[in-house]
Amino acid sequence: MICAISGEVPEDPVLSTKSGLLFERRLIQRYIEDHGKCPVTKEELAMDDLVTVKTNKIPKPRPLQAASVPGLLGMFQNEWDALMLSNFALEQQLHTARQELSHALYQHDAACRVIARLKKERDESRTLLAQAERQIPISAAGPAPVAAVTNGKGALEDEVGPDGKKIRPGINPVIIDELTECNSVLSAQRKKRQVPPSLAPIDALERYTQISSHPLHKTNKPGILSIDIHHSKDIIATGGIDTNAVLFDRPSGQVLCTLTDHSKKITSLKFVPRDELLITGSADKTARVWQGNEDGSYGCRHTMRDHGAEVEAVTVHASQKYFATASRDSTWCFYDISTGSCLTQVGEASGQDGYTSAAFHPDGLILGTGTSEGVIKIWDVKSQARVAKFEGEVGHVGTVTAMSFSENGYFLATAALDGVKLWDLRKLRNFRTLSPYDPDTPTSSVEFDFSGSYIAVAGSDIRVYQVANVKTEWNLVKTLPDLSGTGKVTSVKFGADAKYVVVGSMDHNLRVFGLPGDEQMEEAKSESAAQ
Repeated sequence: MICAISGEVPEDPVLSTKSGLLFERRLIQRYIEDHGKCPVTKEELAMDDLVTVKTNKIPKPRPLQAASVPGLLGMFQNEWDALMLSNFALEQQLHTARQELSHALYQHDAACRVIARLKKERDESRTLLAQAERQIPISAAGPAPVAAVTNGKGALEDEVGPDGKKIRPGINPVIIDELTECNSVLSAQRKKRQVPPSLAPIDALERYTQISSHPLHKTNKPGILSIDIHHSKDIIATGGIDTNAVLFDRPSGQVLCTLTDHSKKITSLKFVPRDELLITGSADKTARVWQGNEDGSYGCRHTMRDHGAEVEAVTVHASQKYFATASRDSTWCFYDISTGSCLTQVGEASGQDGYTSAAFHPDGLILGTGTSEGVIKIWDVKSQARVAKFEGEVGHVGTVTAMSFSENGYFLATAALDGVKLWDLRKLRNFRTLSPYDPDTPTSSVEFDFSGSYIAVAGSDIRVYQVANVKTEWNLVKTLPDLSGTGKVTSVKFGADAKYVVVGSMDHNLRVFGLPGDEQMEEAKSESAAQ
């Protein structure tokens, strides 16, 4: 049984019903598709004219050249030749691939060297620039208009008194009248203020969970030390150990800009919403005022160099025209935001412990400061006199890490190693102490929300309490876990109407806690229906 086309024994034989010839199915099928005829008789032929021949499965016979020794040797020779040709082609391809890889590695090494050199030149330039800023005398800059960028020092400040200290212009009667008027207006408004209906209820806070996490700072120098929120624009500012301040748009999840002028960690920052300003304090002994632009970027407007040690706290006056800084050099400074000039620098002769926290009272006539020795000092801004001091048994143990005045004007919360102490400013006494952590875990941050209804405490986790009065208990509403894995939450801040809570830890991520998306939409619908 031999195929009429190939002359070999077919593997799948078929028989033509017209001519009676035997074919290999695949060969005759291809011929019919091309010509439609029988390859031998030239008659019209279709696949329907073919009949499958069923045969027993038998081993395929050897080809004729394999039937003799010379034939086998010829087959082996042909296969050897083909193998050698294939091996030669593979060796050529291998050689070409090696050359391409060597060239790519050379290019990569050269690129790495260029990048390392550029980084080194950049670091050297930054170092030289920082040294130049410290060494160039102030007079070399020449006179500048008020709106221009200044270094925070006026003409009077260059004069030195007989005691060796710089002469400050002081807080004049016009400014005092302005502060007094601001206090009167805010005090009258506070008496009429009610808790807004849009404030997040307790049952909503109990369901808060992490809804987003954003890596804003460098991983090689992790740690977010300070947070503030521009509530009207929902922009969050963070200051980190990596010397950068990052402005983050929460709704879009995008970083607006990164401020890199400080040379050491940023310890504190505050927004001035009225003029689109941001104030930062740093361990490089300076404070800076940044001006916001229409494109969302910020530029340095003033640089203040009045402290002799790290600036640990920045706080903005309620009028948004002045701000104060507190430093480990045991002094606090009162500045005019518009000019960046230091109006007065206050320190005590016996002051040996530096300031580590500071905050203005909501009415603006009182300034609170905390020290590295656990002492709380209350100052009258108009006279710059200390009017109260909490120390010893009534004071804190360890460094005062944070303080926050309630918007009701009556309560002050301070945080330290021994927890959070709550002070009644009407009687100047400690009426309650919150100690949520063990004695070896310091409380790093404390914050009232704007309505004065909640207070957040941060240490190894975040705990939100419901604010009550002096006599009733302040109940724990929610405990938010520290998801950074560092065991140290450094800063906490409430969003508008306590709709969310932002948290900074000793890693590089900013975390936002709130209601999940679906629950948040349902909460908004229920609020709109109630209104």
